[in-house]
Amino acid sequence: MKSAKQANHKTGARQKPEIGVGAVVMRNGRVLLVKRKNPPAENQWAIPGGRLRLGESLRRAAEREVKEETGIDIKAGEIVHVFEVIDRDAQGNIRFHYVIVDVRGEYLSGEPQPGDDALEAGWFSPHDLRGMEVNSSTREMLAEKFNFY
Repeated sequence: MKSAKQANHKTGARQKPEIGVGAVVMRNGRVLLVKRKNPPAENQWAIPGGRLRLGESLRRAAEREVKEETGIDIKAGEIVHVFEVIDRDAQGNIRFHYVIVDVRGEYLSGEPQPGDDALEAGWFSPHDLRGMEVNSSTREMLAEKFNFY
C-alpha cells in the first residue's frame, strides 16, 4: 500500500489533500505578490505561500514561505481567507488538491527578491494589477476581503 505522501503514478497527484498557507502583506497601499514558477497557477501573480510542514503552525509556515519566496520578513496574524484548489487533467484525474489558508502578514523588513518558487516578486497597487495576470483566487480574495480593486 502506498503512503499518503507517494504520488499517484498515473496522474502525479497526492493521495490526499495538502494544506497550503499564504500571507497577505500590505505596505503603503501596495500588496506583496510573486509570479509563480510552478503549478498550480504557474506564471500567474499570487500572494506568496506554500505547503504547511508537519508540526509547523500556520503562522510560522506563512512567515517561512514569505521569507523563502520574497526575502521579506513578516509577522503572521489572523486568518483572512480559506479556500481550496482542485485541479484536474483532461481525463478528469486529480493533479492537485490543496486546502489553502491565507493569513494577514505584517511587514517587518526587507525588499522583494524572488526566490524558491517565485520568478518575480514585488509590491503592487490596485492600478498595477489591472495589466497583470493575477491568479483568480488572489484577485477575488483581495477584492472581497481588502477592497483592493
